[in-house]
Amino acid sequence: MSAERAARVRKAVPAEESAPAEKSAPAKKVAPVKKTVAAKKAAPAKRVAPARKAASAKKSAPAKKSVAGKKAVSAEVSPARVAPAKPPRNESHTALVRRARRIDRELAEVYPYAHPELDFENPFQLVVATVLSAQTTDLRVNQTTPALFAKYPTPEDLAAANPEEVEEILRPTGFFRAKTKSVMGLSKALRDDFGGEVPGRLEDLVKLPGVGRKTAFVVLGNAFGRPGITVDTHFQRLVRRWEWTAEKEPDKIERAIGELFPKTDWTMLSHHVIFHGRRICHARKPACGACPIAPLCPAYGEGETDPEKAKKLLKYEKGGFPGQRLNPPQSYLDAGGIPAPPLGATASASPVPAASTSPATGSAAPAPGSPSRGTG
Repeated sequence: MSAERAARVRKAVPAEESAPAEKSAPAKKVAPVKKTVAAKKAAPAKRVAPARKAASAKKSAPAKKSVAGKKAVSAEVSPARVAPAKPPRNESHTALVRRARRIDRELAEVYPYAHPELDFENPFQLVVATVLSAQTTDLRVNQTTPALFAKYPTPEDLAAANPEEVEEILRPTGFFRAKTKSVMGLSKALRDDFGGEVPGRLEDLVKLPGVGRKTAFVVLGNAFGRPGITVDTHFQRLVRRWEWTAEKEPDKIERAIGELFPKTDWTMLSHHVIFHGRRICHARKPACGACPIAPLCPAYGEGETDPEKAKKLLKYEKGGFPGQRLNPPQSYLDAGGIPAPPLGATASASPVPAASTSPATGSAAPAPGSPSRGTG
């Protein structure tokens, strides 16, 4: 029996040793299972993170598209209307010079035929006509001076004239008594101090009765070919609208604008600005909707912006009406300009009634429908 027991013990020992082996085998199998479970849990975690990023990306994408959409809409709207060219608040002098000269170039293309709108054949006629143009239109002066110069062709003739006869001729221009005194006074000065000739220097011209810097520059620029800036009511109005200067006194405006342009441009610059002020950029109702430089104008919108309504506000050749000169330059006629009618006559396109005399002042008052004073 001892031998049998010993054999059983030997068999039992391997059995005990194999048992742990059997137990350890499942343990090894369990370990991979745990790892796979962890792997499965980790996998969803990694998948969730991209999902959140994708969601945030999707949410941010529409926001960017909406901003771009707003920009696209504004870009489509802005070209449909004329945007005023507002200068920067702290515009440098260089930027102002460039802007001002660009406007002048545009006006030169619009009015290549710009010229002085007073009829004259010599410096004497021009200085007298310019003095007479105060407080009236160039048209009324041009309708009046033919009779004046026919009777008094030289300074000597006008200086020796009968004042009452001169007053009667000048009556249609308004303030005829004061104007008679001025033109007769400057004629006497020309006769006595300058040998009957109009001087070609600014310092001499301003010494003549009734002649200021504006009149002097008109004479210098158009009779002698010497540069000058004519600061009349139209010029003052437009340079302030364009924000070239904020000055209000003519002398200061002249200096400010003179700094923006070379001297060679001064005379034609004056013609361009005055032409535009008389035809389109009026004092009370600017024709903004028919203005060729509207995109460059900081004051766009002060007047009528509807194109059809604005066209009805255009004057002279731009509106198909006669100009201010009875004898305009050929370039003006070639551009479609119509000569003004003589005093008392009417033109086919627009009647020009003669002025009537105001009983209260004894001066000429514009008849209904005729050009008003100082707005020519």
